[in-house]
Amino acid sequence: MRQIDLTRIAGLLFDKDGTLLRYDESWGPVNRECARIAAAGGGPELEAKLLLACGMDPVSGLTRADSLFAAGTAAQIAAGMVAAGSPLSADALTVEFDALFVRATEYSVPVTDLAGFFARLKERGFRLGVASSDNEQSIRETAARFGFIAHLDFIAGYDSGHGCKPSPGMVHGFCAAVGLEPDQVAMVGDNNHDLHMGASAGVGLNVAVLTGTGSLETLQAAADVVLDDITALETLLPVHQTA
Repeated sequence: MRQIDLTRIAGLLFDKDGTLLRYDESWGPVNRECARIAAAGGGPELEAKLLLACGMDPVSGLTRADSLFAAGTAAQIAAGMVAAGSPLSADALTVEFDALFVRATEYSVPVTDLAGFFARLKERGFRLGVASSDNEQSIRETAARFGFIAHLDFIAGYDSGHGCKPSPGMVHGFCAAVGLEPDQVAMVGDNNHDLHMGASAGVGLNVAVLTGTGSLETLQAAADVVLDDITALETLLPVHQTA
């Protein structure tokens, strides 16, 4: 394990789904709706095939770590469903999925009281951001609904102009926005796409959480630390920080 100076960490960049929100509770119904839309009346058999292709077991409702559903953008999920047999075009599905994902914020289940959590981190001087494979509007809707949008210094979705995970663009965008170097940033996520993005950008700390689709077995190789959920960050990081 690499040597990490936690006192240097001044910025926290969070993934959204599976990190701030509990994945299965929040996204299981949404994934099923994606398959229903993409099947275009093709019936339960095609819907099940589309779910499996994108990483969700239609029986158990569990989503596979690092699958399209777990880590992909709307466009990538759409392309995967077309490849698996959806009769619709990938472009049309992408538009449908982006709209669905914005509406889905109404049913999201947070990991904790996100307003209080982000307020406490902000009071300690951390720069805070969210970087998701979802679209930017969906992130903003989520942050507004759960009361922490005022505490964010940076928001990036796949459509915000910083590229997609696992490329380092979102981390670099965060650093530019808040005036930090990558080694002053902790990347916090539930999938290897998040951790690989952090590593490629040179972050100072790669944190994995177990509230999403990843497990200790799938995450520990790429993570500096694996936590049960984001609330453990409050005791992991030193109390006194500088902005």
